Amino acid sequence: MSAYIVFLKESTHDQSEVDNYLENVGKTFEGHSAKILAAYGPQQVLEGPEPEGVVVIEFPTMDEARAWYDSPAYQAAAKHRFNGATFRVVLVEGV
Repeated sequence: MSAYIVFLKESTHDQSEVDNYLENVGKTFEGHSAKILAAYGPQQVLEGPEPEGVVVIEFPTMDEARAWYDSPAYQAAAKHRFNGATFRVVLVEGV
């Protein structure tokens, strides 16, 4: 069953770290079955605080999503995301 990782960027602390993350995250998908469904496009907030940005990535399964997220390549890139901004990240299984 499909799974989705949803990134909600709540606030930016260091844009250069975010830029470093964005420059390097693309190559972390090599060898993983992932499809980016949304990335920082126009948004309409229906409830709650407005995030600075939203990214939705589809994976074939929860296990494959975790394999990408937990991979050494992604975790090396994610350090820059952690240093650059506050995110809320959720892994959810599709129906």
